[in-house]
Amino acid sequence: MPKTAPSLPDLDVMMNLVAHFEAASAQDTGLHGAELDELLRHVPGKRAILSGTWQGQRVVFRMYLDPDNTAPTREWAEMTRVWPHMQSGPARIAQPLHYAADHGILVVEHIAGTPLMQHMWQSKPETRAAYLRPAAQWLHAYTVGSQTTVRARSGVWLERAEKGAANQPHPRLQRREQKILKHLQRLAPLCDQPWRNAIIHGDFHPNNLIANADRLTGIDMGGSASIPIYKDMARFLMHMGRRGLIPSGQMQFGVDAQGIAAFAEAFDLSDHEREVILPFMLGCEALLRVEHRGIKRGRVRRAADMSDQLIADLAQI
Repeated sequence: MPKTAPSLPDLDVMMNLVAHFEAASAQDTGLHGAELDELLRHVPGKRAILSGTWQGQRVVFRMYLDPDNTAPTREWAEMTRVWPHMQSGPARIAQPLHYAADHGILVVEHIAGTPLMQHMWQSKPETRAAYLRPAAQWLHAYTVGSQTTVRARSGVWLERAEKGAANQPHPRLQRREQKILKHLQRLAPLCDQPWRNAIIHGDFHPNNLIANADRLTGIDMGGSASIPIYKDMARFLMHMGRRGLIPSGQMQFGVDAQGIAAFAEAFDLSDHEREVILPFMLGCEALLRVEHRGIKRGRVRRAADMSDQLIADLAQI
């Protein structure tokens, strides 16, 4: 049973998760003696993330609730692939400890520290930009062993961006996103040069990096796939930009200009990659992440400000 009682709205959810976990523990010897503690996140019918203990150490349990979902097997394979070369130094991942394959439960090292975006907001403004280069270097360390050169597929990403823009519910953003889309349609043919692909993180936003002293530890590799390296760069930068976080105070394409420079340096981007392909992917990312209807006005305003700068800079290409 959990050590800390959940709030009443979560009680039924937690009891169902406990029952699922206890059934798995009875059948998988690797879970014997493990205990759940706190529900950290729950996506009904899909997955839950809980803290707890396993073999005397603090851990995180990632529970996949759909028995037909192949994601836990892929995530476990990805973590065990990366762990050997990212288990020490300033760029790390959380250690994979045990996989109860028949029950969709991953046991992962608990990482002490603060999610990077939260850490930057809490830091003095003049110190925030110092975290951009280590974040870019983390992504490079993650992808360096799997990079390949492939045929450009700008049309695929343009189509995804078009679908995202069609689902934008806020009129203030709809008008701007149509302008972004026109620039992407113009730029897509210019991107028709070989791209670099790699097995990337897949959901590389700053809060999936845990900051602790001089160390960044990546978590949540469930979305890893072989796609263009520019996608994770755009995800990281745009996640901050649309929330108004510009650590260096210098904005380009709606995101932090020093952040762009940090990724360009870490990956040794060519002029074409930095000046055309990455901006194209930033525009795609801006349209792929659709704000939900109930979002606060301040968030819509910040997203609009980001879009205005993105439009102005895309127009210069």
